[in-house]
Amino acid sequence: MLETAQQLVLASSNFGKIREIQALLPDYPIAAQSAFDIQDAEETGQSFVENAIIKARNAALYSGLPAIADDSGLVVDALFGQPGVLSARYAGVGAGDQENVQKLLQALEGVPDAQRTARFVCVMVFMQHAEDPLPVITQGVWEGRILHQPKGDNGFGYDPVFWVPERDCASAELPADVKNALSHRGKALKTLTALIQLSAAVQASM
Repeated sequence: MLETAQQLVLASSNFGKIREIQALLPDYPIAAQSAFDIQDAEETGQSFVENAIIKARNAALYSGLPAIADDSGLVVDALFGQPGVLSARYAGVGAGDQENVQKLLQALEGVPDAQRTARFVCVMVFMQHAEDPLPVITQGVWEGRILHQPKGDNGFGYDPVFWVPERDCASAELPADVKNALSHRGKALKTLTALIQLSAAVQASM
């Protein structure tokens, strides 16, 4: 299984995600898939799990290295789970963070605070190789609600409109280390590394 000196490829071209995951795994040498000229996989799955596996398999296949991938999104109750797996392209293919946030706020216009409940969801996948029949899969959830207007300059994506009740501020107002400790991605990655290390320890004892 995974050793701390082993090179990993991160199946993402999202620099915000890359920074967060590298910060959360400081003991592992991680390179983004762009370092291997790997293009983003087409996310054809209907769930976070399916898309994370598609991305991890693609990165492992073209790099020849173990791969980590995540598929994350925002699930808003008043919008029946939207934007969900389409979070990164909610306002259309190629849309940026600002366009996605603006569409979200327009969709929630007039919805009172009590009904603006939402959560960030992250599914994290580790694959030893492209044909790995038993990928390690974990998930993390971060509960909050959607603000009426953006606040803060940190983070990326929907962070400026995601209110964090336990900190009484927007996600984009949190320092990076605090966000990583609380976030859906931090939770999923913490569980993922623990499972990988446990598996490695079991195999080493056999």
